[in-house]
Amino acid sequence: MEHPKSYFVTELSTAGGDLIIEGPVAPELLSAYEFHEGLTAFRIPDKQKQALVEIAGLPEGRIIIARHDRTIVGYVTYLYPDPMERWAEAQMDNLIELGAIEVAAPYRSGSVAKTLLDISFRDDAMNDYLVISTEYYWHWDLESTGLSVWAYKEVMKKIMGSVGMEMFATDDPEITSHPANMLMARIGSRVDLDSIEKFNEVRFRNRFFY
Repeated sequence: MEHPKSYFVTELSTAGGDLIIEGPVAPELLSAYEFHEGLTAFRIPDKQKQALVEIAGLPEGRIIIARHDRTIVGYVTYLYPDPMERWAEAQMDNLIELGAIEVAAPYRSGSVAKTLLDISFRDDAMNDYLVISTEYYWHWDLESTGLSVWAYKEVMKKIMGSVGMEMFATDDPEITSHPANMLMARIGSRVDLDSIEKFNEVRFRNRFFY
């Protein structure tokens, strides 16, 4: 399918400073920005920046960023699921994954994550997609927030829910390995019934539970 992308931008005031929230951002622009040293949930900052640049260059790839001047302090990524994951088995060109969302600690109190998502879904083209997010507690920054795993889960549900993402049941072993993990998804308004059925099938391998 085609992958049209419309750019959006907004400003946001936070305790850490005034931010620009923008995207989808081109790989050339991402390369020119610095990457905040506190963005370490998935990889060391330099490696994560490199990963974002590569995702931004994919036809379906979308990177929305929050930046303070020329330093990226938060981001959210969208791309096709990893071919090794079950979510790729449906071979759906209208299923993309919210692969990561991260905000550096000094900027977390200003609705930055919600604004990143809001900018993402302002693009009407996102209504062509079924967007999934696999949430694993081991990626959550429980230590610096002081939240319990259950409180953090509720925070994530609220943030994701702000753009219409909902929890869906699955028998995926990584998600079922801990009750705090969850599969969330947003079914775009133009996603057809056949695609929804394929998504329902890939959520469960043991059809007894389907």
